[in-house]
Amino acid sequence: MKFSGFLKDKILFLLAQGFIIVFLVLLLDIYHISHYAIILISMTVVIISIGALAYEYLVRSRYYNRLNKTLESMDQKQYIASLLEVPNFAEAEVLCAVLKQVTKAMNDELASYKISQDEYREYIETWIHEIKIPISCIDLICKNNRNDITKRISEETVRVDSYIEQALYYARSKNVASDYSIKRLSLDSLVKAAVKKHSKQLIGCGAQVKLDNLDHTVYADEKWLDFIIGQIIANSIKYKKDALTLCFFASENQENIILFIRDNGIGISESDLLRVFEKGFTGENGRAFAKSTGIGLYLCRELCKKMYLGLEAQSSVGCGTTIKITFPKDRQSFLQ
Repeated sequence: MKFSGFLKDKILFLLAQGFIIVFLVLLLDIYHISHYAIILISMTVVIISIGALAYEYLVRSRYYNRLNKTLESMDQKQYIASLLEVPNFAEAEVLCAVLKQVTKAMNDELASYKISQDEYREYIETWIHEIKIPISCIDLICKNNRNDITKRISEETVRVDSYIEQALYYARSKNVASDYSIKRLSLDSLVKAAVKKHSKQLIGCGAQVKLDNLDHTVYADEKWLDFIIGQIIANSIKYKKDALTLCFFASENQENIILFIRDNGIGISESDLLRVFEKGFTGENGRAFAKSTGIGLYLCRELCKKMYLGLEAQSSVGCGTTIKITFPKDRQSFLQ
């Protein structure tokens, strides 16, 4: 609270006090009161007025300064009303009452929005689980009636299923508390399971898969990590250049185990590389080579953040892409 602003608010009070002092001086002079007495009375009024203003300013400035410091230290500033000190002057009492009413209204609105959002997310999750049933039926029909047409239909159902799975993980990405379990996992088994899951697409594009030095134990959520590796595999297939070569290998240092997933695809330009993990970013490759939503790598980054894993992309145009997933070794405290 600035003193100049405080004085500006008190301008009427200061004018009134000035008028009172002038009136007293004139009145006392009319009654022939000693000039020394007039000066003494005038100085007394001035000193009392200044003292009252100084005291009021100190009380208000201390209160508002503490309020500002409390607000600056808060991460969730919408809860400031619950931390307000009980004021000892009327102006702040009105302010506190208004803030509490506004905060309550805002929190009620946020709670209503959160309930609506949770209901929508639950509906999406339920719908996704339900839609998987007819997709599985279509795939089964195609397997029982093999020809060129059903083969193409089966390939498309795999793509549809992949997008549905992506939608499910996107719906869950903001609230994973109920579906989140850090466990001790075999990196070799995890990678092989992900490759097997995408074997049809890999075989269909004539991919060569190489696995090396994956005999490591890491700490992560199995389903989330399977999804992340699956998204990286899908991107390698989508942006392949010629015959796809996909390499999985790991390295270990004192603090981390790092999984490398390297392909020989079209690569990513330097300008796009800094933004590949942004939500909705498709870049040059997404516009030129394949239809892209810009959601896959964004989800990978969000899920890695929630599991406290590092995620990094290295690439150059025409020389393929390498994705690095970093697993901290000291993860026992996350085990459930």
